[in-house]
Amino acid sequence: MMAEQMAVSYKRLWKLLIDREMKKKDLQTAAEISPSSVSKLSKNENVSMDVLIKICSALGVRFEDIMELVPAARQRQGENR
Repeated sequence: MMAEQMAVSYKRLWKLLIDREMKKKDLQTAAEISPSSVSKLSKNENVSMDVLIKICSALGVRFEDIMELVPAARQRQGENR
C-alpha cells in the first residue's frame, strides 16, 4: 500500500500575521528572510529549515503554529478555488 502524498500549507502563518496585524514585508524584515522565501511561502512551496527557524524565532512560535502537512490532493483542490 502506497502512502498518501503530503504537501505543506502555510495558512496558519498567514492567519497569525493577520492576527498580529503584520504584512508579509513585516515578516520578511522581522525574520530576516529574503523576498524569494516569502514568495515560496505564499505559494506553499518548500523552504529551508533555516527559513522556518528564523520565522518561528522572530514570531515566538513553534513549527506547528505556522505550518501543517495536508494531503497533496486537498492542497491542489484549494488552489483551484
